Amino acid sequence: MKKKRLISDILVYSLLTAAACFTLFPLLMALMNSFKTNRELLTNVMSWPTGFSLDNYVRTFEKMHYGRSFWNTVLLAALSVSMMILFSALAGWKLCRTKTRLSRFLLKLFIFSMLIPFSSIMIPLYRVTLALNIKNSLVGLSFVYAGLGVSMAIFLYHGFVKSIPMEMEEAAAIDGCGSLQTFFRIVLPMLKPITATICITNVLWVWNDFLLPLIIISDNKKYTLLLSTNTLFGQYSSDWTAILSALILAALPVIVFYAIFQKQILKGIADGAVKG
Repeated sequence: MKKKRLISDILVYSLLTAAACFTLFPLLMALMNSFKTNRELLTNVMSWPTGFSLDNYVRTFEKMHYGRSFWNTVLLAALSVSMMILFSALAGWKLCRTKTRLSRFLLKLFIFSMLIPFSSIMIPLYRVTLALNIKNSLVGLSFVYAGLGVSMAIFLYHGFVKSIPMEMEEAAAIDGCGSLQTFFRIVLPMLKPITATICITNVLWVWNDFLLPLIIISDNKKYTLLLSTNTLFGQYSSDWTAILSALILAALPVIVFYAIFQKQILKGIADGAVKG
């Protein structure tokens, strides 16, 4: 029995190792080639660089205005996710506690909206941003992200609120708390696990998204990291070593962010699955 279990574990870990190598291979190739010169890169992509100089990174840092683009991306992610969490938590709690046909209909409407592909609303969304005069605005773009992300967040909050005893809210009401006081003092602190999951996953989404900022932002002073990376691609030629180093610089903060908060992500998903 132990021998069969050992063989099974070896097979499972071998498959997981192969999957991890397959997933990490593009990132490792980009990292390795980012230290090469353009000549070395075009000669042999699979070879090791002759030297590990940081010249490409220094040149790329200045060329893509990394500091400004980094701040734009952080600001965009912070505004988008903050609004998403605030509105979704309130809506999910209220829809869960209000047992009416309207609340059930609204919840189903939010769930249905998750099935609509972004490509089908891309042009109408662009026209709406023009009509609202929020094109070329990071604050306006954050509202767009919040609007696109609230459906999934409301669905997750709605499931998680079911695990919170109603008696705690009734006790707060007896003590004189209003609806908002009950929510912010009693309910919201208990939503911490699922809030952490929603926060982290949506920060990763906003940080790594390229298409939506490309549609709405045209001022290079408001470019995100990925939009700044895109400026390194020329019409007739591209500086591939600069592009690879720019991609590493853009991905590094979010990799560190995920590595720090991965326990919260897994805990929130597990708690949401059990309690939701």
